Amino acid sequence: MARNPTRPAPEPPIVLVTANSSWNIVNFRMPLLKALVDAGYRPVIAAPADRYSRQLVDQGFEFHDLPINRSGMNPVADGLLVVRYLRLLRATGAGAVLSFTIKPNIYGSIAAGIAGAAPVPNVSGLGTAFLGRPWLEGLAVRLYRLAFRRSKVVFFQNDEDLALFLERKIVGREQARRVPGSGVDLERFRPEPGDGEGPVTFLFIGRLLRDKGIREFAEAARLLRQKLPDSRFQILGELDAGNRTAVQPEELQCWVDSKQIEYLGHADDVRPFIRQATAVVLPSYREGLPRALLEAAAMGKPLVAADAPGSRDVVIDGITGILCTARRADSLAKAMERIALMPRAERQLLADAARARVEERFSEKVVIRTYLDALEDILWNGAR
Repeated sequence: MARNPTRPAPEPPIVLVTANSSWNIVNFRMPLLKALVDAGYRPVIAAPADRYSRQLVDQGFEFHDLPINRSGMNPVADGLLVVRYLRLLRATGAGAVLSFTIKPNIYGSIAAGIAGAAPVPNVSGLGTAFLGRPWLEGLAVRLYRLAFRRSKVVFFQNDEDLALFLERKIVGREQARRVPGSGVDLERFRPEPGDGEGPVTFLFIGRLLRDKGIREFAEAARLLRQKLPDSRFQILGELDAGNRTAVQPEELQCWVDSKQIEYLGHADDVRPFIRQATAVVLPSYREGLPRALLEAAAMGKPLVAADAPGSRDVVIDGITGILCTARRADSLAKAMERIALMPRAERQLLADAARARVEERFSEKVVIRTYLDALEDILWNGAR
């Protein structure tokens, strides 16, 4: 009797993971990529090539260079982006598109709907479109509605963004799911003995963009110089010259020359800088769920942030840090002064509460499990 041929193992489902930079994927999504592989998926990555792309290839991931003008508003260029996504989906046979950042969310989801793949966008922040320009907000709403109409799942990183999309009828309640940010590796980001024992140091972490509150931070530093002459005010992040709201190098140099701030440049590993800080500051006008604050909280640092969507999820005023009024340098300066003049024991209470909140709500393991559960429903259980 002839032996039955061995049945070939099924091919792993392919998930296209896309964002507006390789840097974003390397710094925020690498644990998720590895978890996808462990769960039986084959992640394929699409993002603009930059100096971080090589790390993805070296880790064994299939990488495709996908040019994206992050801040451009040319409809022809954006239409070409949809075409590029379509070609990539047909070439790879991806069954789902897991997207992060604004243009991949919109144009990657549109292409996925056309190609018959499952769009799984993550609204990790709304950018400048929802910060006071009605015509731009109206355009964004129409694009998001078109993009997300075929999504079974749309992830949101804070309740206020989710509520806004429900109110504008961009998504239905059955589509919307909360995910606690990108998650934090609680072993990698943890308090260490002797942290922050030097002079009072306020550390801003983020791209040097107007909407991140960078000018308010520089002005607050100027206001506090005479009151707190021994304190330090540091900025860690890149200029991001391609963004239309970026601070110009000449303005940054003025801040440095006037000794308002110390500019630390960009760093792949932020932990040594957080470790030396007394508090981490992010006066951003709006966030999804700010990674800088989560990582600082995990390392046991008091936080100072604007009372704005996203940041409010991390900073509980008077418990894990101090909130200030968005776009107000004087309010930010008062919040920072409160931290500086606190007894060390009182600052430690804020630090301990910040760490506890991250442990309870923002663990990387919780975030990854949320994504895997959604993909299992869509790709394995036929919920698409």
